Amino acid sequence: MFEQTFKNIDDVLWKESGCTTELDYTEQTSWMLFLKYLDDLEGERAIEAELIGKPYSFIIDAEHHWSRWAAPKKSDGSFDHDTALIGDDLIAYIDNQLFPYLKGFKQRASSPDTIEYKIGEIFSEIKSKFQSGYSLRDALELMDQLHFRSQKEKHELSHLYETKIKNMGNAGRNGGEYYTPRPLIRAMIKVTKPTIGETIYDGACGSAGFLCESHDYLRYGAEGKALELSTRQLQTLQTKTFYGREKKSLAYVIAIMNLILHGIDTPNIIHTNTLAENLADVQEKDRYDIILANPPFGGKERKEIQQNFPIKTGETAFLFLQHFIKFLKAGGRGAVVIKNTFLSNSDNASKALRQELLESCNLHTVLDCPGGTFLGAGVKTVVLFFTKGEPTKKIWYYQLDPGRNMGKTNPLNDADLKEFVELQADFADSEQSWAVNAEELDQSTFDLSVKNPNQEEEAPLREPQEILSEIAALDVESAKVLASIRNLL
Repeated sequence: MFEQTFKNIDDVLWKESGCTTELDYTEQTSWMLFLKYLDDLEGERAIEAELIGKPYSFIIDAEHHWSRWAAPKKSDGSFDHDTALIGDDLIAYIDNQLFPYLKGFKQRASSPDTIEYKIGEIFSEIKSKFQSGYSLRDALELMDQLHFRSQKEKHELSHLYETKIKNMGNAGRNGGEYYTPRPLIRAMIKVTKPTIGETIYDGACGSAGFLCESHDYLRYGAEGKALELSTRQLQTLQTKTFYGREKKSLAYVIAIMNLILHGIDTPNIIHTNTLAENLADVQEKDRYDIILANPPFGGKERKEIQQNFPIKTGETAFLFLQHFIKFLKAGGRGAVVIKNTFLSNSDNASKALRQELLESCNLHTVLDCPGGTFLGAGVKTVVLFFTKGEPTKKIWYYQLDPGRNMGKTNPLNDADLKEFVELQADFADSEQSWAVNAEELDQSTFDLSVKNPNQEEEAPLREPQEILSEIAALDVESAKVLASIRNLL
């Protein structure tokens, strides 16, 4: 229903000189989509209030309503081109009036948990990149064709927005950090098995893929069919289940919009540098039941940030792993994507962190992902599954082999992970899976390398001198054969 409208909006953005990448397209679509959503939401709430005879106080004042500046209508409901702002007048209104007004909600909001605060936060971090008021007018008219009135409409819009995030990830470089393959996320959730009433946290939430997929799992089940939930359970899902933090402005805005499209009206996402919090200050009330995350690879943090952690390291992902362990409740479950080099790095920080993980948590499962799982990342990854509060006794490994080279045209799919999820339930052995007792690990290095005992080891590489000697011997033999042939001639 809305797919063509999304494509038409992309076409407008492609022609706009201020928008040059998939990241720009997603950013500009996000702020317009958010304001259209807000207008539909307020319209619904106003009607509901009227039906029960109560007044409704609009969040956005009349002067800045969507229907006033973005999509003015005539009495018959048709678009009013005579009163609609266009060209330089529209750009001036957006830049000098609308955005400053929306940004001011951050100061006016009663608390960070309110939608007013989220509005202020979003428009403090984002700006319109439109340079042509005519292009912007075209985009707004197209955006007005989208509606959030029914669950079916919201579901389609969430699917289209998810595709936009995926395209942004496929664009590589900066885009890749916002996108974790959804089949991998769904497998991590199936293994972790969250239930309604538990809190789920991602301290490096990016586009909120883990939180959105967790919501869908709890709302619709593993089979994707709507579950019968009570009003209290639905309220719990809305307000007391999903929590996230994100440092980067664009990712924060995308996360908010993504969760809204998945049915969370006021997402519990905080715009902050997660690693700036000192772990010594964490209290029981700060902890969560489940942590699902894919922290950024290869980042480097300053010395003052490293002081917040007992194990000092500049590697961002290793700091995040310490953060996640600390923020899990006793008995809480974690599933975290990390570079596979974490399993065997010989530096002191890596060894200390592996020891901490093994001693404070039950690292029960390691999923070894093939190269190409993360487009544009250029690194191999593993997923660590652990339960906090008991030491590791046995680690079950699974080496994922989809039987093809991974890439844009051959991405990971749910079928690729089906066997992993099934075997993991009983920690079953197979050609791709095996178990290692923790007591068998080297107690000085705590090396956790993936070494599949069910596969034949590749022959060791020969020394260069040996190869050169063999080539020389073959050359001599060839010369003898050629000499024999000449004699026959």
